[in-house]
Parts: sequence; structure tokens; C-alpha cells
Amino acid sequence: MTDTRATPPKDMSTSRAPRVLVVEDEQALALLLAYNLEAEGYIVDRVERGDEAELQLAESAPDLVILDWMLPGVSGLEICRRLRAREDTRALPVIMLTARGEETERVRGLSVGADDYVVKPFSVPELMARVRSLLRRAKPERVATKLAAGDIDLDRETRRVRRGGRDIHLGPTEFRLLEYLLEKPGRVFSRGQLLDSVWGMSAEIDERTVDVHVGRLRKALVRGRERDPIRTVRGSGYSFDETFGKN
Repeated sequence: MTDTRATPPKDMSTSRAPRVLVVEDEQALALLLAYNLEAEGYIVDRVERGDEAELQLAESAPDLVILDWMLPGVSGLEICRRLRAREDTRALPVIMLTARGEETERVRGLSVGADDYVVKPFSVPELMARVRSLLRRAKPERVATKLAAGDIDLDRETRRVRRGGRDIHLGPTEFRLLEYLLEKPGRVFSRGQLLDSVWGMSAEIDERTVDVHVGRLRKALVRGRERDPIRTVRGSGYSFDETFGKN
């Protein structure tokens, strides 16, 4: 394996960060992929078995699947075949990972409907570039690089946030949290919804973690008498104040 860090994604969703399902039974590789995907701002779910992947895909389809060929339970090849047979997942982008580098095997993988085929060992930045390319191709209407409200600007391409004339330094989780709230000003998200969308459905953390990170986000955004753009809705959750910057 070479080049374990990747450059930031150029485009992200206008409704939420894209969700990627990693189906890989080699734990070290799965963790490496999840680390790099999350560092780029994607929401990542991981499973190790083919039958577990099928259950998760039946519950909620991600925006892209990174799928190992050889899996316990159900093979990646069979999962891909079944995805293409279903109307709701027929166009779901699939990147297949395999140690099989022979031309006949690549043809076989592509023939069952995989959009791309990556042979191990591979360059992680190259794989990330393929992920971005497939997501842009699959859902171009969701591409957006900048979000703004009032004097707050968020740039997904440079991963920078500014308020007025100053830079706001955020950790990766606070960045994703602000990004998610900015995408739908006024909409109230429960702590559970924020956990699923910002941390990912596979995250095993308490809902109180959301309160901690909202507190950190507020501390970074607000100085002195500046208005707090994050609204707490008692008993419901949080939202980005839709009136922020309008009065």
C-alpha cells in the first residue's frame, strides 16, 4: 500500500456529505479507507461481511460502495450483481477492490456492473480521486463547493471557514457539523439525525457528544457580542438560524 493520505475532495453534496459504504473484511485496510474518506469529509459506514452489507444496503442505500471481491457470507461479485438487478440500486456507484489483477478477472468484475475496478495494493489518493469522479458523474446536481449565510462562509474545496474578515479554525467534526446545518438553514435536526449524518450510522457514541461538539462550534464561531447562528430547540435538537444575516 502506498500514499496513505489523500487530497481534499473538490465537490460535496448540497444536501449532506456523501455517504460511502466500505465492505472489506481486512480490518487494517477497512480502517485505512475509512480514515482517508472521513478526512475528506465523507460519511463512512463499514461492514466486514457480504451478508451484513446486503442488510445495510436494504435499509438505506449509500451514495457509493467500495466493495471487496472476496468476502465471507456473500461475495462482492454476487452483491454487485444483486445491486444491478434491483431498480433502486441499479445506478448506485460501485468500486470493486480485489487482489485479482488478470485481465479476465477485471472483465468479469466489470461485467456484473462494477463502475470501477481497483487492484490491491493501490494508491489511496488515486482511489479517492476515483471516488470523487464517480460521485460527480452519478449526481452532478448535488455538486457545490461553497456555503454562506450572513458573514459566515464555508468553502468545501479549501476546507476553510471565515466569519467577517477572520478565519475560523474548526476540527473536522465541527466542520462537518457546520456544513450540515448550513445546508438547510431553519431545519431542526435531532441529535440522532446529526449523529447519523455527521458521524455516520456505524458510530458508537452517545447523543450527548453532539452537545459537546455544538458547544465547540459555537465557541469558535462567536466572539464578544456577535450573534450565535446556531439555534437550540428545546426537546428537539439544533438548527442553523434561518434569520441569521437577514436582520
